[in-house]
Amino acid sequence: MAKGDVDNIENYRKTTIMENIAHAGQTLEEHLWGVAELAKAHAEKISMGNYGELMGLLHDFGKYSSEFQKYIKDAIRKNDPQFNPDEDEDFEDPTVKKGKIDHSTAGAQFLGRKNGSSNAHKLLGQFLSLCLVSHHSGLINCLTTDNDGTWDSYSKRLSKNDHKTHLEECATNADHCILERIDGILADTLFTKPFEEMCREILLSSPDKNPFSTVIQFQLGLLTRILFSTLIDADRQDTADSERSKSVQHRQQGMYRSWDTLIERIESKYKTFVTKNHVDKIRKEVSEHCLRAAKRPEGLFTLTVPTGGGKTLASLRFALHHAKEHSMDRIIYVIPFTTIIDQNAQDVREILEPKECPEDAGKIVLEHHSNIGADVQSWKEKLITENWDAPVVFTTMVQFLETVFGAGTRGARRMHQLAKAVIVFDEIQTLPIKCVHMFNNVINFLVNQCGSTVVLCTATQPLLGSVDVKKGTLKLTEENELMPDVDKLFADLKRVYVHDYRKSAGWSYPEIAALAIEQVKKDGSCLVVVNIKKAARLIFEEVQNPDFEAFHLSTGMCPTHRKKTLKAIHRKLAEKEPVLCISTQLIEAGVNIDFRSVIRMLAGLDSITQAAGRCNRHGSSELGSVFIVNPAEENLEFLKDIAVGKEKSNRVLDDYRDNPSKYDSDVIGPKMLEWYYQNYFYERKDAMDYPVYAGRNDSLLNLLSSNSNVVSEYGRVQKILPEIFLRQSFMTAAKLFKSIDAPTRSVLVRYGDEGKELVNQLCAAFEVDKQYALIKKAQQYSVNLFPYEFEKLAVQDALYRVQEDTQIFYLDDRYYSETFGISMDIINKEVFLNA
Repeated sequence: MAKGDVDNIENYRKTTIMENIAHAGQTLEEHLWGVAELAKAHAEKISMGNYGELMGLLHDFGKYSSEFQKYIKDAIRKNDPQFNPDEDEDFEDPTVKKGKIDHSTAGAQFLGRKNGSSNAHKLLGQFLSLCLVSHHSGLINCLTTDNDGTWDSYSKRLSKNDHKTHLEECATNADHCILERIDGILADTLFTKPFEEMCREILLSSPDKNPFSTVIQFQLGLLTRILFSTLIDADRQDTADSERSKSVQHRQQGMYRSWDTLIERIESKYKTFVTKNHVDKIRKEVSEHCLRAAKRPEGLFTLTVPTGGGKTLASLRFALHHAKEHSMDRIIYVIPFTTIIDQNAQDVREILEPKECPEDAGKIVLEHHSNIGADVQSWKEKLITENWDAPVVFTTMVQFLETVFGAGTRGARRMHQLAKAVIVFDEIQTLPIKCVHMFNNVINFLVNQCGSTVVLCTATQPLLGSVDVKKGTLKLTEENELMPDVDKLFADLKRVYVHDYRKSAGWSYPEIAALAIEQVKKDGSCLVVVNIKKAARLIFEEVQNPDFEAFHLSTGMCPTHRKKTLKAIHRKLAEKEPVLCISTQLIEAGVNIDFRSVIRMLAGLDSITQAAGRCNRHGSSELGSVFIVNPAEENLEFLKDIAVGKEKSNRVLDDYRDNPSKYDSDVIGPKMLEWYYQNYFYERKDAMDYPVYAGRNDSLLNLLSSNSNVVSEYGRVQKILPEIFLRQSFMTAAKLFKSIDAPTRSVLVRYGDEGKELVNQLCAAFEVDKQYALIKKAQQYSVNLFPYEFEKLAVQDALYRVQEDTQIFYLDDRYYSETFGISMDIINKEVFLNA
């Protein structure tokens, strides 16, 4: 038995049998007050602290029932080594009742009984009640349709009979101080005012002012989710801290280094920069523009800078000064690929966590890009799941989208951290096309209702402000741009010449390999960027040459492995040694690397532009060469975005051939990119609301807003429209979001000595505080697998659990290659992992 369990049993012995228990080691009153305090603090970010406090006091109201108290006390006694169940006639094995006692509904029913009768009270009551009944499952559906029909699942839940919810008994048994505080909150004459004001703002910001329109209903759904987030995070945190008191030491609770201190550190770094050439001069100008723009009011901004223009540090400079100017809580960088996080987070960490301040190590920059373990977590894993409690957070677009749309509670608990934050989206052009409208609505909500500032960074701004207004568009004008003259900036930073090498028959892999070898011999270095991992492997095998070293990069390699490979490439480039790299598209966004020539397989023009950013990055007077080649054979069946981008690039490149001057004779200049996006976005406009099949053709945008298809079916069956205001199918949408996107599973690899030791320690670590630290390190030794890949390895017995009660797996060494990373088959037995 773990020491924590013994401590909890001892704590239980110290309580009297008459006390109400929330869980081992904590009374129900302690838990309700604790969650109320935390939820209030979280909800204050959107001026709704009273709602957070009220939900905290009511969320476990059903635990006041004698049925639940008997269950929880029997569960605690069962774990007591001194307890003999045969000597207690009243003891019942709690296993059969686990998860079957409804303790979530009573609080929502009690709120309905106490809440006022005005329309505002009733409407707010649905928002809060929805959060209360959902706090273990994730947001439930308001309306549900499935094989059994269509019904008002929210009202059905709230009308459960007393025999199942024990409302009357709980109201009688509840602590009188808690009841008084609930009454006090509800009696406030201004109780509904913050809610009414936010609803009014949402209504006024909508294009049609219709409360049941797509945009308004979607944003009201987001309001529900952020309130839900304040409760979930508070509940999970208070529970974890009571069960394992040592976990408190891992939390900063917003007590961070001041923005002044962090600003001083980045300004000191800027003072060390030396202007060596015209590119350095331009980077300095970009940074100065960002610094001056930090004084602007909170809002939505774009930062359009060509690759290599220094936008990462410039945007950080903006974010730090802007956060101080407007008393923001944190800065969140949302980045498309884990490889960019590997580099950018480390660059920022070196500035904001300097070696001379060892006490700040690990406390300023949080790197969160891989959830180790499956969605179904044990209580240990729930504790070590990050909730973004740091001043500077680096995360991925996948994690961001999971936070605002994902199923369950794990991602949702972080959503309140997006309020009062500076959120920087790096390489925004990589946003999945199907998420465009939902993303736009989220950004508008965070900026207009949550007091956040959003910066969209890229060299190739997608036309997010030129999509269907009725479904959600961004209000982007010239005033949103942080750079005063984007066209001039692109002209000044032109460093490559793009060669259109497409041919009617296409290029075979051996021909591409031959071109790459030729470029290495001519220019000294070459990067080949492909669309699929298979192409990277096949070309890599073709380019083996005694005259230079070739490297391979893909997402099949763990971050530590990729870092090691990139470090070796950087070293050879710096020493002017001939080098060739074959990589998937992970290298083309945000990776600071400089080749003399680049070969890019045909893809979207935005991807080609990003790949070109790895060529002549530091602005040699001699232009670098970028070659666009079209492969003769390529299976993009499961890569729709790349396939459509490739098709549209063919069209605009043909246009360019006919009239280069129309596009300022720049294949990857602003005019060509705008024309490309007009073609691409027009082609994909019907996919931007995230089409799904939910018993009928539908979209996630619709399910999370007006839910018109389900409402119509309800009206057809019931002969009346639903009486409830919120009609979203939250849970259905969340599950479809997960399944449609083929969620990945993280698997640990024993790469190098440190990777082996880390896995060994995880297998032996039973105390949560030790696991917490190890899991953070483990992200550097993890690889994300698609479900079919995970299942194939599992069938081959290539995956092992680190502990019996966990969903964290590590890989058999025989399935990991020093060259390619994870393999679906056993690799050559003579290949060993030497990091």
